[in-house]
Amino acid sequence: MTNIERRNRDMTYRSDGAVFNEQKRARRLTQKLNRTDRSNFKKIKKIISSLFGKCGKAMVNPPFYCDYGFNIEVGENFFCNYNCTMLDVSKIKIGDNCLFAPNVSIYTAGHPVHPDTRKSGYEYGRAVTIGNNVWLGGNVVVCPGVTIGDNVVVGAGSVVTKDIPAWTIAAGNPCRPIRSITEDDRKKLFKNEDIDEEAWNIISGSN
Repeated sequence: MTNIERRNRDMTYRSDGAVFNEQKRARRLTQKLNRTDRSNFKKIKKIISSLFGKCGKAMVNPPFYCDYGFNIEVGENFFCNYNCTMLDVSKIKIGDNCLFAPNVSIYTAGHPVHPDTRKSGYEYGRAVTIGNNVWLGGNVVVCPGVTIGDNVVVGAGSVVTKDIPAWTIAAGNPCRPIRSITEDDRKKLFKNEDIDEEAWNIISGSN
């Protein structure tokens, strides 16, 4: 079995020449993306649609980094802010209407814990799944094998090591659920502030 086949089956594998060859396309495209005029939104979107394995209407603010690109699947209206890193050894699946703040990192790659085993060069990947309507705050790290449910907000600086249930505000290192998102949050903006009436009339469709 080749190392690419082993990697694709979530088995331990080594990054040999064939594996590195698969990364070349992503390295070229991310280099092109990260050197593109930041105001050329049309070109940025075109590169992202070529880079990602599946892509709705996505916008990524460069710089952006990934290993393969084809293992990244994003839904509609995905927005990713500056300096995001996705180590997509395994699948990274992201739902519709997701927002990533600056410096978000998603890791599917891992290495053995014992140093003697680790220095063999063998590694592994475990998929990350993120539901619909998820907002990841600045500097959030999502670790291998994690699933984040729909309608979740993860606070800035959190390290997500375990699954987060739907309709939850979660934060911390390690990240833990803090409370559920309820109907009382519908009109809230920052902390306990309400959205102003002009904006709320547009949001709620009463205008």
